[in-house]
Amino acid sequence: MNIFDILLLGVALSMDAVAVSMTNGMTDPKMGGKKMLVPALLFGAFQAMMPLIGYFLTDLLSSSEAIKETFEKASKGVAFALLAFIGGKMILDSVKERRAERKAKEAGETAEKAGKSLSVGEMIVQAFATSVDALAVGISLKMAAMGEGLSPAIGWSVTIIGCTTFALSLIAMRLGRLIGNKLADKAEIFGGAVLIAIGLKILLF
Repeated sequence: MNIFDILLLGVALSMDAVAVSMTNGMTDPKMGGKKMLVPALLFGAFQAMMPLIGYFLTDLLSSSEAIKETFEKASKGVAFALLAFIGGKMILDSVKERRAERKAKEAGETAEKAGKSLSVGEMIVQAFATSVDALAVGISLKMAAMGEGLSPAIGWSVTIIGCTTFALSLIAMRLGRLIGNKLADKAEIFGGAVLIAIGLKILLF
């Protein structure tokens, strides 16, 4: 593998993180530039860390195809469960908020809206869920290093993957923020549905 292959791999691996980042931008349209750095850095860090773990884990186990398949199946299930949970919670919270607004309107009152901001814990869960399948990619990188060769070395390769994910996630959040301003109160339901869809995509494909 050469640097061009690694760049393409970084773009491919970042797609789930990009989709989730756009969702985050939609559900929190007031997110500022500095605040966007936190989830983008987490997405980039996890996307770099997972292939690195898979790479060195291969040394401890073996480079068999069976282990790679096991990693892929397990990671897909975990990613789906986490994203479906977060997405379902977003939809449920939005439905509850709409009911509260409707009841308050009927009573002639104004319902207090809860903030849409994600906690750091939720961001970490998202970053883990969108990167866990990259463990198996680490095995592929190890196989490439043992066969055709890996250039740049594994440290630089995962750094490129992480930086690519960081940059694309940051761009996606900015685009999502623009869309979120137009969707208004429907953004959270739409965002939750997108997260569940991403989880299903990871699980089935």
